[in-house]
Amino acid sequence: MRYTLLLHYPEMDTASLGPEAMAEGQRDFSKYARDLQDAGVLVSAEVLQPSSNTTTLTLAEGTPVLATGPFANDPVQLGGIVVIDVPDLDSAIEWGKSAPALAWGAIEVRPGALFTLDGEWTPNT
Repeated sequence: MRYTLLLHYPEMDTASLGPEAMAEGQRDFSKYARDLQDAGVLVSAEVLQPSSNTTTLTLAEGTPVLATGPFANDPVQLGGIVVIDVPDLDSAIEWGKSAPALAWGAIEVRPGALFTLDGEWTPNT
């Protein structure tokens, strides 16, 4: 069963954190990715660019509307995602508990409904 760990935390950069704290966070995320890979559960992971680089699409009277910036004006942003393939929710929660981003914000653990495999939508079972 695939689960996506949505990493929500305040936006931080080297200037606001300091170089030592940034390096420590990068080491922690590298270790976390290696642990997921070594356990054979990692499907994919991405750290997202700052929310200021976001383009949000909405629909207004049937017409797509582009807006610069994130949809929600919130100091906490979606900073990254990790997709894992584990037997059950309890396993996904355990991996979420060890995500370094938990120290700064929330980890949303959400089961996938469908995923693409060779260009075809596949049920997540």
